Formats: sequence, structure tokens, C-alpha cells
Amino acid sequence: MDNFLRAQLPRVAALALAGVSLFAVSAAQAKQLTIWCWDPNFNVAIMKEAGARYTKAHPDTTFNIVDFAKADVEQKLQTGLSAGGTGLPDIVLIEDYGAQKYLQSFPGAFAAMSDKVDYSGFAPYKVNLMTLDGKVYGMPFDTGVTGLYYRKDYLEAAGLKPADMQNITWDRFIEIGKQVEAKTGKKMMGLDLNDAGIVRIMMQSAGGWYFDKDGNPNITGNAALKASLETLGKLISNNVYKPAAGWANWVGTFTSGDVAAVTTGVWITGTVKAQADQAGKWGVAPIPALSVEGAGHASNLGGSSWYVLANSQGKDEAIDFLNEIYAKDIDFYQKILVDRGAVGSLLAARAGVSYAEADPFFGGEKVWQNFSDWLAKVPAVNYGIFTNEADAAVVSQIPAIAKGGSVDDALKAIEAQVKAQIQ
Repeated sequence: MDNFLRAQLPRVAALALAGVSLFAVSAAQAKQLTIWCWDPNFNVAIMKEAGARYTKAHPDTTFNIVDFAKADVEQKLQTGLSAGGTGLPDIVLIEDYGAQKYLQSFPGAFAAMSDKVDYSGFAPYKVNLMTLDGKVYGMPFDTGVTGLYYRKDYLEAAGLKPADMQNITWDRFIEIGKQVEAKTGKKMMGLDLNDAGIVRIMMQSAGGWYFDKDGNPNITGNAALKASLETLGKLISNNVYKPAAGWANWVGTFTSGDVAAVTTGVWITGTVKAQADQAGKWGVAPIPALSVEGAGHASNLGGSSWYVLANSQGKDEAIDFLNEIYAKDIDFYQKILVDRGAVGSLLAARAGVSYAEADPFFGGEKVWQNFSDWLAKVPAVNYGIFTNEADAAVVSQIPAIAKGGSVDDALKAIEAQVKAQIQ
């Protein structure tokens, strides 16, 4: 008996005592897919549901879903890719803003799925952000389609109706904010001046981004970005906001009832609904539009997608799993909507019964149906590979804008900082 077999005897004996065949364990290991993601109550829980559905139809395939902090997933992925792909999972979750950075920085590291998945069934903007040189590399997952959540009771006190919140401009939003404060003493929105999320929402709603379709910086000549910064300046100068410092403080501006509206991604719905004493007091409308050519009422904030590593030994099974559940299982999307408040980007899911249900918390509005309709209208833009760097440059100029500084000067400074950082 050679040394390797002798070393395995204790393990074989233990497995035998447990009534497990060594060959069965080897087979299971050969088809066990490892997945990295973050957020145990959202991404992890949803992937466990997806895995359970697939294993039910494919008993030989099991899943090892590893929960890390988002920053740890990104750090471990970066380290593994830099090392040539060692120590990586079969499937990894990547935030949409970072997709092109990974795809372009590590060519060949991810498996293209264009020939296996029918991408025509997904929201176009999601497919666009995971496409490189004509090939699509990811499986679209959750969307950050945005909405304007507002307190109907505060509006009513100000002499306004839900119809007055439909398809408005940001200028009208400011007017309403002044009216609401005059009657109720409440500010219109919470605003963290160290977070450029509101700028990204506005900019994408007009079909713009920090980069052009080829990934080159698009700052000083970007009409959508300029209009977004000008609008931010108006929100500040008209004092229709309550200042917030950090995520928890910003969330507190609306959960406490201190502000009349929230403009952000659909993923905030669960937080809004967690305030049981506010049931029936909220409504949802399309986000306000910028006063610039091409502007609309649909945008996105956040969202992520699944990617298969090209050197995964279970690559084919991983792609088949994602294709079978995330690209075809309509019932799956109904369940994660009801259980987790997740609005996926598979357009056919909109036909499911859960999307059409009236929500008592929102006064009987078909909130999920509205969000899914807006999802199909989100403009596709190129997030490029330096969105985080551009975001930081924007944040650095917000104090000057808040003091009434020139937006044109801010744009020049942003462009200079972006170009310096990406060289």
C-alpha cells in the first residue's frame, strides 16, 4: 500500500462509519459549485433559494455559498485574478459599476455566455454593462431601478394629491418641497453631500455617464452631468433637504418621518415598509426628470450580477445553473420578490402574479408592477472601469457647488482629477 492510500485510511473509515460512500463523496465534490457573494439577507439568501431549486432537479449538483463582506469579495477576487485565477470560486457576484473594470483588466478570466443564454429577455441596460467586444459575460441579477417614494399624508397637508407627483421635473420637485415645508415643517428629502448617488441617478436618467460609449472620460462636455450638478445646486440653494452624514443617518431621515420623499433604488422598499406605523402613508412615482434634452423618468442606482470564472472545473454546470434558474424560472423571481423584495432584471418575470399584486402598505398601489415597467426604460450607459474614481472627483466638488460655485469650474476640476487618477 503506498503512502497516499495509507494516509486516506482514517478518512475512509470515518466516512464508512457515517454510512457515506467514498465514491459518493468524490462525485458530490466534483459537482459542488462554490459561490462568493455578500449580504446574508439578500444575495446569499436568494442564491441559496436558487441552488435549492437547481439541486432538486439535478441532485448530483450541490452548492457551497460563501458569505463575505462586499469589500472582502472584491479584494479576494482581485487577488485571485492577479495571481492567474488561483483560489477562486466557480461563480462570483460583482457589482454592476465594477463589471467592466474586471472584464477589461482580466481578459479571458470570465466565461462568455452569449451562446448559452438568451439575453434578449433581460433589461437592455443590464446586458450592456456586461458586454465586451460583442460577447456577454454575466448573468443579470437584481436591478437598482429607481423610484420617487413620497409621503401622501404630507402632500395632502400641503394641498397636493398623488397625481401631482407623477412625471414631474426636478424644478417642480423643489417647488413642491417648499410647499410641503410651509405647511408641515418637513423637508422634502434627506441628502448626504458626501455621496454622489443622487448625481448618478439624475445623469443616467438622461442617458449620460462619466464615460462615453468607448469608455473615455466624458465630463466637461456632458450635458446630462452638467444638468445633474446644476440640479443638485438648486436642491441645496433652495434648502429643501435635511442634511445626512452616512448611510444610517440618511435612512433615518425618512424612517423617522422627518422628510417627505426619497429618490433611490427599489432595494430600499423593504426599509420603507419596515416602518409599520407608516403603512398607507407612502406612495411611489417615477423619479423627477432633468430639464435637458433626452431626459426621462427612469434610472438605476446599484445592482449586481453573477459571473462564472473561465477556469472553473464546474464551468458548464455553473452556466447551466444560472441559465436554468436566473434566465428561465419565473416562479423563482416571484418568490424572491415576495421574500426579499428583489426586483430581478428578467423582463418576463413581470408577468408573474406577485408583480401584479396591490400593496396595502402603499395604499393599494401595484408598486412592483410600476418598478418593473420603469426597469425596461432605464437608459443603457457605459459604466467604464473608473466609476468609483469619477464619483470621488464629483464628491470633492460638491462643497464648492453647495456654496454657489460655478458648475463649469467644477466640471473642469472633476475632469482633471479623473484624468490624473486613470493615467
